[in-house]
Amino acid sequence: MFLTGLAVRNFFLGRVRCLGLQEKTKIMDKDGVRRALTRIAYEIIEKNKGVDDLAIIGIKSRGIHLGKRLADRIGSIEKKEIPFGQLDITPYRDDLDVRDASFPPKDTHVKFSVTGRKIVLVDDVLYTGRTIRAAMDAIMDLGRPAQIQLAVLVDRGHRELPVRADYVGKNVPTARKEIVSVYLEESDGADEVAIEEETSL
Repeated sequence: MFLTGLAVRNFFLGRVRCLGLQEKTKIMDKDGVRRALTRIAYEIIEKNKGVDDLAIIGIKSRGIHLGKRLADRIGSIEKKEIPFGQLDITPYRDDLDVRDASFPPKDTHVKFSVTGRKIVLVDDVLYTGRTIRAAMDAIMDLGRPAQIQLAVLVDRGHRELPVRADYVGKNVPTARKEIVSVYLEESDGADEVAIEEETSL
């Protein structure tokens, strides 16, 4: 049996959402995600006056996919390969008991020195700021960058720590009870961002 593109999207997203979430509002589709990443890529180049000493690091898990896309897009624009790494922040989170975790975690892969570089951290959603705090701690354990910048696809507000993104795909005011879900082709079979809410079972 062959599935159309729409059927594949519905199949994958339906499997993800069967865990008690219901879509309330779609805020970005595939083209919206593409346009947001392209704009962020140009903003990164402009702000840094090029790409010298620039590196992109994606935060596990969807930040890795977004970060790789940004690195590829910037590299294509500037005709240069942009160093890319991925970061697992598990040992640095303040909501888990991970004192026995090894460093660097098995899903951290940064094959270049961060010291002296301008690092652009990439994540899918900026919410409380705690993930970004943990990511900055993880990077500082790898070296001493010249600067750390932050790029996110969605900023939904409700900060608990003084963290601000340098590059934002879309600002989305939300209620705390709402969930902003980012679905990406690499992990979910389609690119889409939606506001969802829990359904009563």
